[in-house]
Amino acid sequence: MMKLTTIVNAPSEKKSTDLSAPGSHFGKVVAVRGSVVDVFFAERLPAIHTMLRAGDDQKIAIEVLSQLDAQVVRGIALTPTQGLARGMQVIDTGRPLMAPVGKPILSRMLDVFGNTIDRGLPLEDVQWRSVHQSPPPLLVRSTKSEVFETGIKAIDVLLPLERGGKAGLFGGAGVGKTVLLAELIHNMVGHEEGMSIFCGIGERCREGEELYREMKSAGVLDNMVMIFGQMNEPPGSRFRVGHAALTMAEHFRDEEHRDVLLLIDNVFRFIQAGMEVSGLMGQMPSRLGYQPTMGTELSGLEERIANTESGAITSIQAVYVPADDFTDPAAVHTFSHLSASIVLSRKRASEGLFPAIDPLQSNSKMATPGIVGEQHYALAQEIRSTFAQYDELKDIIAMLGLEQLSPNDRNVVARARRLERFLTQPFFTTEQFTGMKGKLVRLEDSLDGCRRILNDEFKDYPEKALYMIGKIDEAKMPTKSESKQADEKEAEHAQSSTHDA
Repeated sequence: MMKLTTIVNAPSEKKSTDLSAPGSHFGKVVAVRGSVVDVFFAERLPAIHTMLRAGDDQKIAIEVLSQLDAQVVRGIALTPTQGLARGMQVIDTGRPLMAPVGKPILSRMLDVFGNTIDRGLPLEDVQWRSVHQSPPPLLVRSTKSEVFETGIKAIDVLLPLERGGKAGLFGGAGVGKTVLLAELIHNMVGHEEGMSIFCGIGERCREGEELYREMKSAGVLDNMVMIFGQMNEPPGSRFRVGHAALTMAEHFRDEEHRDVLLLIDNVFRFIQAGMEVSGLMGQMPSRLGYQPTMGTELSGLEERIANTESGAITSIQAVYVPADDFTDPAAVHTFSHLSASIVLSRKRASEGLFPAIDPLQSNSKMATPGIVGEQHYALAQEIRSTFAQYDELKDIIAMLGLEQLSPNDRNVVARARRLERFLTQPFFTTEQFTGMKGKLVRLEDSLDGCRRILNDEFKDYPEKALYMIGKIDEAKMPTKSESKQADEKEAEHAQSSTHDA
């Protein structure tokens, strides 16, 4: 069956909602309850997902979600409903919510309707496409499992991402989540010659503005689109912004045959917006108050992220886990779609080990011998085993000290601590704050460095020599005076830690 795609050439959303537009007809508001609006149509009912316009200059946008009877539809407002009253005229636009696609949207910041919110000029010469699209059929999907190389050592070695797959990024405030997302955008645009779309669902305006400035100063805005459904906007707007972002990504994948990196922050807020819409529409809540259609709604969004013969949409999604309860329905449904889970650790962030990825809690379905190869898989397993042994020994070290360990255990600790420091990396997006030049490390160099550390080639090097470097060859043996100063500082630090304890 052929996939039908709705593409409308229109200069702007306003023109399409003009009262004189052909095929448009009118209804009348019969009830307004917050964001829920009931509209009476004497002639014919609008179809589900049709956009209605009301108010002065048709600024109030309403999406039809159900048909109550032969003449009344119920919709959810995507804009504030102040000024809307019973008896007011409503225009049926005859089409669903549309998103702009094409090259003119690059380097722009948009809202769910395609309006520019970066204080720039309105979009021109763009196509408008329905945000409601079907996932690509199985026949056109790529059956090859390819690794998506990020240039970040900790991810490429231990948690390889899938090209055309979905990765979840779990982290609280201040552990480097946004910085990691920004670095992935920089590496994708600057070195892979791809393009990125950042979708903020329920995003704070402060975070969006900061990210926009960071991307502009990093020089990667030319191959990037940012779209936001901000925290203060109605649930209908937050619920549809993810679909609008995916529509833009699908255009670049299918029409321009480009690889797209889609970053979503935050998937939980998409589910939360759906829960609000469901409650407003009067649906019976399911477990823990979630909407009964949560699985279907999330699948409708996630299944559109796919790898086809023409290109791939690779998605990295920030995921909030309510009360750290991984059995929460929102977390369970999200996990089922992910091919990799990256967990950021607050403890590692406090030690300055950035990116603060916890190697023992994170995992990837791509880390199998059949995909990454036998050597890469064996090395990754050995690294995990070393970290696991070090984790078990930490309690003994805290109580009795490092001297009480056997020589073999001491070697394990030395390797683990050097690996921890080698897997740190200076980022391009933080150059202005750290003063260190960003590094992009190829997978071969990352694997080579880890292998040489495990073979004890760097056992005579101080741990600091491996901290915040790129390739392992950048590690330098300090001079005698530098070694003496480092030993004195380490002794002072140990003494102060003991005194504090």
